[in-house]
Amino acid sequence: MKKEYLLLDKVEGPLIVLSGIENVGYGEVLNIKVDNGETKKGKVIKIEGDKVVVQVFESTSGISVKNTAVTFTGKPFELELSKDILGRTFNGIGEPIDGGGKVYSSDVYNINGRPINPVARRYPRNFIQTGISSIDGLTTLIRGQKLPIFSGNGLTHNELAAQIVKQAKISEDIDEEFGIVFAAIGVKHDDADYFRKSFEKADAIDRVVMYINYADDPIAERITIPRCALTAAEYLAFKENMHILVVMTDITNYSEALREISSAREEVPSRKGYPGYLYSDLASLYERAGMLKRKKGSITLLPILTMPNDDITHPVPDLTGYITEGQVVLGRELFQKNIYPPVNILPSLSRLMKDGIGEGFTRKDHPDVSNQLFSSYSKVQEIRALSQIIGEDDLSKNDKLYMEFGREFESRFITQGINENRSIEKTLDLAWEILSILPKEDLDRIDPKLIDKHLRKED
Repeated sequence: MKKEYLLLDKVEGPLIVLSGIENVGYGEVLNIKVDNGETKKGKVIKIEGDKVVVQVFESTSGISVKNTAVTFTGKPFELELSKDILGRTFNGIGEPIDGGGKVYSSDVYNINGRPINPVARRYPRNFIQTGISSIDGLTTLIRGQKLPIFSGNGLTHNELAAQIVKQAKISEDIDEEFGIVFAAIGVKHDDADYFRKSFEKADAIDRVVMYINYADDPIAERITIPRCALTAAEYLAFKENMHILVVMTDITNYSEALREISSAREEVPSRKGYPGYLYSDLASLYERAGMLKRKKGSITLLPILTMPNDDITHPVPDLTGYITEGQVVLGRELFQKNIYPPVNILPSLSRLMKDGIGEGFTRKDHPDVSNQLFSSYSKVQEIRALSQIIGEDDLSKNDKLYMEFGREFESRFITQGINENRSIEKTLDLAWEILSILPKEDLDRIDPKLIDKHLRKED
């Protein structure tokens, strides 16, 4: 027989405190019934003797210490999952908000997941084509990889996220299913509508599972939504053998919620007020991506985070960089030049790129072309700095060619339309066109045989 507790010690922000509690486990879900008949859900986040602290998933408005009945379920937070979730939209605690009704299934999963044993991991191979040249050509996304996008307030990361969801695909040579789990964390209503309408317009909605937490939703939901999304991804990847791309925006909103709840729990703060366990908490999300040796499916994670004041040393991007395998950095300077997507390629990298490109994956010339573009564009920055001192007219003929290369690279290779979907072949062919501006002897990162084969011949 379940006990019902009728008196709270206190209500503090998104938390409630109860005492005199028996036989309760950490992470256990409870039902909170207020006197107007409404039932809210909560989760045990702290146990001290017979006293527990509960995180309420919904608003605590209407809850007082005397008008509440609390019942513990004896279970952790779980989701019922089936393949029918594709094309559906859910809130931050996994409840449908698209009018499509509840998901009924015998497959029930704990949203906290299970850590992947490193021994059971399969090394990520093969690339996921996003249709965006600056990512596919220079910071290639590999299946099973964790590749965050570092952005800034006001930059076009929402448009980039929507474009990736619409265009992402795996090789058409293999007969395997591909799906996307999209989690919008703490977004405005118009942003959420933009994502939904973009997917519907591109006829991509049927392969997307959406989890949306609005900016005015309870903050505790912000902690739960990425775990709900990753649990859905694990089900589709490892039970239904699908290749899943998880796109999350914005991880900074998640971290801010973590900081707020940590403050309400009166924990000792660490750098910039974030809890000392921010690193391990982010790792508990990011490390759920990957591939397993005995499973066909894969989970690829593309978290998007905004850097406060464009500071890449801020705790959220800083710790994310330690856990993940590279980053795509959006630059404000490119954004101010009306370049979309404003990918700043020099601080961007994909650490697993070398193992998923080249012959048998993309094209034989891909690794050399990528290295040459990085090298040449790096030299462009040096020449631009020099031209600001002496003026472009006084540059050498060779330096002027690099200036032209830089302008073409930014205006043709990095810049593309918001609905423009480039194949990897088109991306590499475009790279060769732009590299042909430079003297042949300066293409020192490319095999001479590839230069003879691909370099555009002058008329």
